[in-house]
Amino acid sequence: MNSFKFLTAPDVPAAIQLTDDQPLAAFIAGGTNLLDLWKYNLVNPTALIDISQLATLSALRELENGGFRLGAAVKNADTAYHPIIESRYPLLSKAILAGASAQIRNMASNGGNLLQRTRCYYFYDHQVPCNKRVPGSGCPAREGYNRMHAILGASEACIAVFPSDMCVALAALEARINVTGIDGERSLAFSDFHRLPGERPELDNNLKPGELITSIDLPEKGFPLNYSYLKLRDRHSYAFALVSVATALEMDGHTIKEARIALGGVAHKPWRSLEAEEFLRGKTACRENFAAAADIILEGAVGLEYNRFKIKLAKNAIIRNGMMALDPDAQLPGAQPSL
Repeated sequence: MNSFKFLTAPDVPAAIQLTDDQPLAAFIAGGTNLLDLWKYNLVNPTALIDISQLATLSALRELENGGFRLGAAVKNADTAYHPIIESRYPLLSKAILAGASAQIRNMASNGGNLLQRTRCYYFYDHQVPCNKRVPGSGCPAREGYNRMHAILGASEACIAVFPSDMCVALAALEARINVTGIDGERSLAFSDFHRLPGERPELDNNLKPGELITSIDLPEKGFPLNYSYLKLRDRHSYAFALVSVATALEMDGHTIKEARIALGGVAHKPWRSLEAEEFLRGKTACRENFAAAADIILEGAVGLEYNRFKIKLAKNAIIRNGMMALDPDAQLPGAQPSL
């Protein structure tokens, strides 16, 4: 680990200015992923700028438009257990609680969750090439052990997947990300925040250098009645998803008025298909229609030697989670959804 400065700032503009003065500086709130990356010599900041105590980043509050704002420095656990999140946005609460361990959720911040880097084994191993770590060096995962890797949206340059659970729910809820930088403030649709790898897999998102995530805005509609988050993994705790699905439905009797479906563990970013969601509009909520939607979502999916199973796994997960969303109580321990 290299020598570094530890800096504090009284407010967001001052923190932004510090990054302009220290080009290799990094913001730190919880640091749960940053410190991992540092220990593996994947980042070497010359300065850490502590933003964990900035009041403007630490609020959870209602918005005038009926939505709800999540401060970027608020801890994941505090977000998941907030009464408004539990009652109005239960899909988000369930997704957060499916991720990591209680200790990490107590430390990790909302903004940091969006900025997680892939857990691809090759990315962390300096003994092998990796286009995400060293652009142009190659992607050994394509011909190597690729069980955890992407089946959608990948490129010849990279088949890594994005590991967040929280972000899968945020994608389904159509959150917005507020950021601040030297050039001022801007707001991004969640779908525009993360990137697919293309020929630039080293770029995980569309933040500009020195920009800071300040908050995440949830829309008024939280789908509190019909929702489900399903995470399929090798073991129940402390494991990243092979496939995860966030499903949110607005129902009129047995008819789907609106559907949102986002997948995790399958691509370089949370994966949605607006075509599949439109297909479900006006349809009866049943296995057959969820299966047809799954086929649309997974159109173009490509499996490699060790991850081909994820295509069928994802289809079954979409169907099961759609049925689970009809009865959120089916998510309780020991409950069996009606399939």
